Amino acid sequence: MRKPKNWRQWTLIAIGVAGAALLLLLPLLLIFARALSGGWSMLVENLVDSDMQHAILLTLLAALLTVPINIVFGILLAWCVTHYEFRGRAVLTTLIDIPYATSPVVAGLCYLVVYGAESAIGGWLGRNDIQLMFAWPGIVMVTVFVTSPFVARILIPLMQTQGSDEEYAALTLGAHGWQIFRHITLPNIKWALLYGTVITNARAVGEFGAVSVVSGAIRGKTVTLPLLIEQLNDDYKTVGAFTAAALLACMALVTLVVKTAMEWTQRVEVRGRTH
Repeated sequence: MRKPKNWRQWTLIAIGVAGAALLLLLPLLLIFARALSGGWSMLVENLVDSDMQHAILLTLLAALLTVPINIVFGILLAWCVTHYEFRGRAVLTTLIDIPYATSPVVAGLCYLVVYGAESAIGGWLGRNDIQLMFAWPGIVMVTVFVTSPFVARILIPLMQTQGSDEEYAALTLGAHGWQIFRHITLPNIKWALLYGTVITNARAVGEFGAVSVVSGAIRGKTVTLPLLIEQLNDDYKTVGAFTAAALLACMALVTLVVKTAMEWTQRVEVRGRTH
């Protein structure tokens, strides 16, 4: 990496910094400024509001359930694709990208058609007092769907590059599957797995489209923070809407800090190995 040497290079850097400030930093600062525009007392009042509290808890619940599910799914899928040759492998690899190519609103509508009260499955669930749509399980289901490719798509290229020679060597020495995964596979993919986990969490917390379809947006019951922002804004409660937006921004900033710390730790670890 070299330092800029002439005015053209410095100009490009200045344009990049100015663009980042206008497009990224300024909107973030405005969110916090509008959240505090009514004073600290109004901010606290909005934060302790029952609808706000429920939206926070539901958002965290969806993320806490979504992330572990996608970690397990992503590892298993990446393992299958990179360790086995089987008919339909290419199709399976293509299917991973369906959530990327599908609009979240369309995905939510598909879940509503399949599991809604008017479908055969939904009717059977209703007769057995099981409610998925317009309840928190449906929110988790669609959030898992839209975030399902992240871990797998990060792990697959890495595992393909690393190969499986070490794992086969451990297998010939008598190690069983869990020992191989714990002592060989997991250490080799840990940074990619952590990065995928952080990205999945960030996407799960901010999901709007699919959740808005399957939740019914029932305030105090099925409203997450992104949905609450829309509802408060529609009700002309601007400070409350920006308070909810500031909470999401704080979650995003925490995710960014964790991601940066992971990348820094990884660079230190790599430098330690090379010296």
